[in-house]
Amino acid sequence: MQTPRILPFLTAGIALTGALLFSACGDGQKQPPAGGPPGTPTVTVVTVQPESVAQVAELPGRTVPYQVAELRPQVTGIVKARLFKEGSEVKAGQVLYRLDPATYQAAYDSARASQARAEANLEAARLKAGRYARLVKIEAVSAQANDEAQAGQKQAQADVGVAKAALDRARVDLDYTRVTSPIAGRIGRSSVTAGALVTANQVAALATVQQLDPIYVDLTQSSTELLTLKRALDAGTLTRAGGTSVPVQLVLEDGSAYGAEGKLEFSEVTVDQATGSVTLRAVFPNPKGELLPGMYVRARLTQGVNRDAMLVPHAAVSRDPKGNATVMVVNAENKVEARVVEAVQSKGDNWVVTEGLAAGDRVIVEGLQKVKPGAPVQVQDAAAAAAAPAAAPAAK
Repeated sequence: MQTPRILPFLTAGIALTGALLFSACGDGQKQPPAGGPPGTPTVTVVTVQPESVAQVAELPGRTVPYQVAELRPQVTGIVKARLFKEGSEVKAGQVLYRLDPATYQAAYDSARASQARAEANLEAARLKAGRYARLVKIEAVSAQANDEAQAGQKQAQADVGVAKAALDRARVDLDYTRVTSPIAGRIGRSSVTAGALVTANQVAALATVQQLDPIYVDLTQSSTELLTLKRALDAGTLTRAGGTSVPVQLVLEDGSAYGAEGKLEFSEVTVDQATGSVTLRAVFPNPKGELLPGMYVRARLTQGVNRDAMLVPHAAVSRDPKGNATVMVVNAENKVEARVVEAVQSKGDNWVVTEGLAAGDRVIVEGLQKVKPGAPVQVQDAAAAAAAPAAAPAAK
């Protein structure tokens, strides 16, 4: 008989069928995650809390020389020599050009001789006046002659004064044949060469000297932003960053950060009518000459500290058709709400939100494409979601 051989196979088939049926029943009885009915989407949220955040303004600006001196001749003459190398550093008082001094030297010598003659005439007039003063007492000379002698002495004194002034003027003109730099700095190209005729107070400068260490950076900020800042400081929603010196960081044209920190010098008191902006001036050290006049830069400066700001990840903030910043918030009933917020600036990977959120609000950062306002959701904390993948390899 073959029946006993069939029994083992029949027993195994029954056992396998039972296992499949039990598995099917188990799948059918699997419960959805807690927090909502089957099919409720799961979102990841962050719970926001107030933080102290510095309000940093990023303003455009241009570099400006600390001092500028345009060299122009004070006398007319022929350029005898140029005594500097274009583009080099020059010192204050350094002679840069020498004009032909022959004419001015002769005028100086003539003025000096005129002064000597005037002084000799004064001595003669003084002796005469003294002698006549004694003689008039014994009526050896008339009173009129004595008066003329006294007047002659005073006239001789005035002539000496005129001669001294003429000599000083001649000395100044002679000194002006040596064109010197009034400041220390870097000199640019020369507009004249040896042999050129230059005139006193001409329009064209011979060369320009610029002091570049330190160097100014002129920034522009809209008057609206400045007014909002002042109102926030007055209302107490912002507090001053501390101290009277405001530090400034500089970002160069290529996006790199400038190595040295500057400080804010002053703010203009007049609004530019054409642009509606106010000029702020900062000063930076420039020992290596990395900053050149006219460069476009951006400056970051702390204008206050907001002690009740919220940091919200960039992924959580979107814009509505009107351009307003919005976020999706999960309320106490685990339903989605849309909130319009005030995102004033970016800090790292977060937006700094000053209005529209309260402490403890749960802001959706993942799963936004699956939800809409009023819809129920299941909530997963972002910190817990980030910790789960890290814990799984450790458990293995």
